[in-house]
This record gives sequence, structure tokens and C-alpha cells, in this order.
Amino acid sequence: MADQRELILYIATSLDGFIAPPDEDLSFLNAVAAEGEDYGYADFVATCDTVIMGRRTYDKVVAMGVPDPHPERSLYVITRTARPSQGDIHFHTGDVAELVRSLKHGVGKRIYCDGGAQIAQALVRHDLIDRYVISIIPVLLGGGIQLFGDGGPLKRLRSTGLRTYASGLVQLHYERVR
Repeated sequence: MADQRELILYIATSLDGFIAPPDEDLSFLNAVAAEGEDYGYADFVATCDTVIMGRRTYDKVVAMGVPDPHPERSLYVITRTARPSQGDIHFHTGDVAELVRSLKHGVGKRIYCDGGAQIAQALVRHDLIDRYVISIIPVLLGGGIQLFGDGGPLKRLRSTGLRTYASGLVQLHYERVR
């Protein structure tokens, strides 16, 4: 369905598949921090005008001093607690799959799923992710929050690219096989 907007999961994970350790300290991401290198992030977000984010991820970013994680974009924070919208930040308490289906049929650029794991897992279950951009951080966390979890449905993906960086980060690009 080429007339639909694409949903892209763009996320980082440890080599052993965790997006955060048990204490949810994201400092492991600093292992690949390099002056002037954003690993294609700015170019990617320029192609998106809508972002889906879980409430825990949103709260983590706000606690780091970023009140609007995605300025100039519509941000849908998936939460169980109803809150009024704040400008372009909307707190969605309904079914994330229904929200994404509705957004995909709307007008606009791409939709970016910016975490967390529960949101990504729900979107995988409903086969709503069109493209995956997964940056592998060269660390083993040994436990924590798994990106995809256990027991998900089989999904076939096609590789569309691979980039390696001097920092050790490897970025995998896949698209859903229809």
C-alpha cells in the first residue's frame, strides 16, 4: 500500500538485545559517542513529522532536561493516564495499533517509533512496522529491557543496508517483507 505513511522503528540496543539495563541507566549509549557523529539521526528525523513514544521513554527524556523531545513534530506519548495535550504533544490512552493505523492513512511524512520496548513489541505483533533501523552498541548488558522480548510472532524482514562506524556501532536497516 504505497499510499500509506511508513512507520519506522529507529532505536539503539546493546549487542545482546537490550535497550536499557535493569536500572534503566542509558549511559551505555555513550560508548559510541563521537564528536560530530549522529549516525544518520538528523537526516532520518528530517523525513518524519510524527513520533510515537512510550510514556516511560518520554518521562526519561524529560527528566534529562528535554521538555519537548521532538519539537516541530506531532508527538504521541502512549500512556495509561489521561493528560491534556501540550501543543504538539498528545497523550494517547487508547490502543496504539489503532492510533498507528489511523496515522498511516493520514497525510504527512514518515512516522517514527522512538521507543520503548512495549510499544515496539505491540507494533511488531500487529505487523505495523514498515522499516527497522537498529543501531547495535558494542556492549553486553547481560540483562534489562529486551527490545523485542520473547514469544513474538515470526516476522520476515529484508536487509536494505548495513553501516559500520569507527566507534564500533553497527547500524542495521531492514524492511518488512509483505
